Amino acid sequence: MSHSFPEPSPILFFETVNAYQRSAAIRAAIELDVFTHIGAGKSTASEVAEASESTERGLRILCDSLTVMGFLTKQDGRYQLTQDSAVFLDRRSPAFIGGAIEFLLSPMLVESFEHLTEAVRKGGTALPEAGSIAPEHPVWVRFARAMAPMMTMPSQLMAQLIAQQMPERKLKVLDIAAGHGMFGIAVARQLPEAEITALDWPNVLEVAQANAEQAGVGERYHLLPGSAFEVDYGSDYDLILLTNFLHHFDPQTCEQLLRRVHAALSRNGKAVTLEFIPNEDRVSPPGSAMFSLVMLGSTPHGDAYTFSELERMFATAGFTRSMFHPLPPSFPQQIVVSDK
Repeated sequence: MSHSFPEPSPILFFETVNAYQRSAAIRAAIELDVFTHIGAGKSTASEVAEASESTERGLRILCDSLTVMGFLTKQDGRYQLTQDSAVFLDRRSPAFIGGAIEFLLSPMLVESFEHLTEAVRKGGTALPEAGSIAPEHPVWVRFARAMAPMMTMPSQLMAQLIAQQMPERKLKVLDIAAGHGMFGIAVARQLPEAEITALDWPNVLEVAQANAEQAGVGERYHLLPGSAFEVDYGSDYDLILLTNFLHHFDPQTCEQLLRRVHAALSRNGKAVTLEFIPNEDRVSPPGSAMFSLVMLGSTPHGDAYTFSELERMFATAGFTRSMFHPLPPSFPQQIVVSDK
């Protein structure tokens, strides 16, 4: 958060330096199911403490802190969920995203920021072996398992856009770096004749396959294990998905990948990209702009690219046109549709 004061104030400095405490508090609250217990009607510190097998003192301090942070409200000693907490942090909610801490606060990502000074000097991650983009890095299994709920709504919005642009077609779709598989699965559910091929590391594809079967599209969901830079894609795809992938690499590497994508598309095929796309000033909107820092800490050369930079990469790789499609402001990512 940021504040504006009539006089110089150190508050922003202290809030930022102590931000790790907020991360620890939200992790503890999710692990103790604080939001779920409050949503179920346990409203006092003693009631939530009993339900979570914790001390009343500990729960009171944690819940007061969560109230200060904006996750809870408190009146007459009783806690209630805010609207956001009820939707996203109560484990009974279909939109629950609390499990994302297993990736967002994973040791690899946290450690990358412990060495940020060195990363700034170096211009890329200080972690060994290329950080998060090391071949078959186990963090991507954690990602696939933890992040699927967060991608439910963006994947549905992307699938709706695809259906508008490519209606009534039996699409042949390649989902590159499929991860949890939610984007390809959403296309399969939106377009009942679409056939999806998911490309990722073998251990990650096990998660995507399970999600596809749970979604009822397993018969139209095919696996292509391997590296996106090495495996033979096949050809004549109507649609190739590139979701949350290009930001891991420098522009030249992205262009190398996009040439492979271009060659694998049919004559009228499209590539659909989901990315954190900052404005040209690179400091807005906040969620997209700050993502560059994640890439600095965890990858050798990754970045959050502006639309003009993405447009140039696709053009260099042979694409004829790229169009920007904003998602609602509540999502930090945006969509780019590129025509072969």
